[in-house]
Amino acid sequence: MISRIDLRGDALPEGPALRDLLPRADFDVAAALEKVRPICEAVHHRGDAALIDFAEKFDGVRLESVRVPARALDDALQGLDPAVRAALEESIRRARLVHRAQRRSAHTTQVVPGGSVTEKWVPVGRVGLYAPGGRSVYPSSVIMNAVPAQEAGVGSIALASPAQAPAFENDPAGGLPHPTILAACALLGVDEVYAAGGATAVAMFAYGTESCAPADMVTGPGNIWVAAAKRYFTGKIGIDTEAGPTEIAVLADGTADPVHVASDLISQAEHDPLAAAVLVTDSAELADAVEKELDPQVAATKHVEDRIRPALAGKQSAIVLVDGIEEGLRVVDAYGAEHLEIQTADAAAVADRVRNAGAIFIGPWAPVSLGDYAAGSNHVLPTGGCACHSSGLSVQSFLRGIHIVDYTKDALAEVAHHVVTLAEAEDLPAHGAAIKARFGWKVPTSK
Repeated sequence: MISRIDLRGDALPEGPALRDLLPRADFDVAAALEKVRPICEAVHHRGDAALIDFAEKFDGVRLESVRVPARALDDALQGLDPAVRAALEESIRRARLVHRAQRRSAHTTQVVPGGSVTEKWVPVGRVGLYAPGGRSVYPSSVIMNAVPAQEAGVGSIALASPAQAPAFENDPAGGLPHPTILAACALLGVDEVYAAGGATAVAMFAYGTESCAPADMVTGPGNIWVAAAKRYFTGKIGIDTEAGPTEIAVLADGTADPVHVASDLISQAEHDPLAAAVLVTDSAELADAVEKELDPQVAATKHVEDRIRPALAGKQSAIVLVDGIEEGLRVVDAYGAEHLEIQTADAAAVADRVRNAGAIFIGPWAPVSLGDYAAGSNHVLPTGGCACHSSGLSVQSFLRGIHIVDYTKDALAEVAHHVVTLAEAEDLPAHGAAIKARFGWKVPTSK
């Protein structure tokens, strides 16, 4: 069901050579970019009419309006299963605790007497959030996007999620995003919601339409078409990341419970046939035990043939055998997993040495599923190895740092000759002249 990569015995290569040995899904955003380009431009030129046409083409429903009426949000919340509501409320509460602590305050540095630089943090003005609604619906992603934006102080928040085709004739939910998505929006106080999916939703937020004002930034996970649309609009709007298929890597030794490890690999494989499940271990015995556990656990769950088996058998999933935990750390750092579990002896100390991961889960009682829903952490995380340079979604994602420079005449005079010298070294004499003009064209010398 899952392949093996044996990296024992030989010295592990460095950098790209090691990364090339590790499993990874084919996810060609560049190829998808050419397919989303006409979709995005149709939204640009035809606005809501294009969104309605694309909803009919891709989602199988003819919309009357792209904007979800407020009544539909209220109805969704009223009809929500009480247990689901309680779980969503607890997820929101925990996420607020963590993200509220990420708020940043202005800080002033006194560089010299009379000269200071203050950094203040300003939220983006308007964000468009995306919640997928294809193979599965993700009210948890509504929480993970909305909470950090709200805690950052973003003044205008809108959310898009695909329209659901009617399940039966005159189905009141037909043409609306999934009711659990709408209920999560209602719990969070997000009342601007649109029935738009994939690249069309990103284009709606980037260009604006008759119904939806343009946004400064778009965040949220999605399929390859969402990722391609984000790339298309990079530079016009801010984005969080080009999210690829979900990933779990587990670094484990012989102390790990194979039942736990197998169940955690399966938990991410059920997202998508391109989902990646990787076990890195120095224990051949654990590898054998995990393989043995996969068969009965997979057979006992849902989404087996359409998602889990293809994901586990795909080129993106593998059991990687290494000589020791030291080598295992090198492998997981090269891989840069979206989710990384450490199931070893002294797991906290091992986790402290990891440099590249979207989120790290320590020990047997912190599975990735906890982080997906109720740890308080954010589950919108970098994929495809991007954890070596990118972070998960946070309050910081929605803030801009602005430097405020405040110098007196004496403070400028003290450094004026250095500014002029550097301006002339760069052959930018007008830069230096802007300093000289303030001192009657005679630059003060240093004291």
